[in-house]
Amino acid sequence: MFRFENKSIVITGGGSGIGKAAALAFAAEGAEVHIIELSPDALRPALNEITMHGGKARGHICDVSDQTQVVNTFKTIDKVDVLVNNAGIAHIGKATTTPEEDFDRIYRVNVKGVYNCLYAAIPMMQSAGGGVILNMGSVAAQAGLTDRFAYSMSKGAVFSMTLSVARDYIDSNIRCNCISPARIHTPFVDGFLKKNYPGKEKEMFDKLSKSQPVGRMGTPEEVAGLILYLCSDEAAFITGCDYPIDGGFLKLST
Repeated sequence: MFRFENKSIVITGGGSGIGKAAALAFAAEGAEVHIIELSPDALRPALNEITMHGGKARGHICDVSDQTQVVNTFKTIDKVDVLVNNAGIAHIGKATTTPEEDFDRIYRVNVKGVYNCLYAAIPMMQSAGGGVILNMGSVAAQAGLTDRFAYSMSKGAVFSMTLSVARDYIDSNIRCNCISPARIHTPFVDGFLKKNYPGKEKEMFDKLSKSQPVGRMGTPEEVAGLILYLCSDEAAFITGCDYPIDGGFLKLST
């Protein structure tokens, strides 16, 4: 079950965190993994770890917000059985405290970046007779999170795009789903705490951890497991769905 031999997997933002965990999981199940990142430094750790364990991986430098770069990158990849739209950036701010340039930056990466990859990958999947798309959403799309105006906007758009793609390309044998994590302990979280709460990192980490009813943050590997399943042949009956992976955050929080 959940094997991906002879499958070509494209993961945006696959150099760290959830993306890296997914890349490692796919490679361990026999896939050829293509990691798209913004810089070589972001690529190397994941590529080295995959190849060190005997997996197959290639790296591609690309700004997902630039459609020309994305289309050209996908042409070099040539075959896309699975697309994981994972690349994204975060932001803190309310509607009245979010500068226009920050709003535009979030839109370019988190919304347009997903669109650009869909635009490039879907025709390739149609020509090949089908494929699977997994978009990275967030509980922010469905819950009113404090100071997450622009980020929540972008993840709401990801959810809507997921439904549209699932409906529009179901006759092309293309499945499209998204997942919505709550807080996942990644290097990004550690950097965020260090930048925004210097000297109070442990206190804030504990506070953020307890916001999930299970009392902790999730791990990238736990999210990767769900990604692997939804992209596998065993999930062939699943499309147009959003799956929270949130430690009970959406349904059990008071």
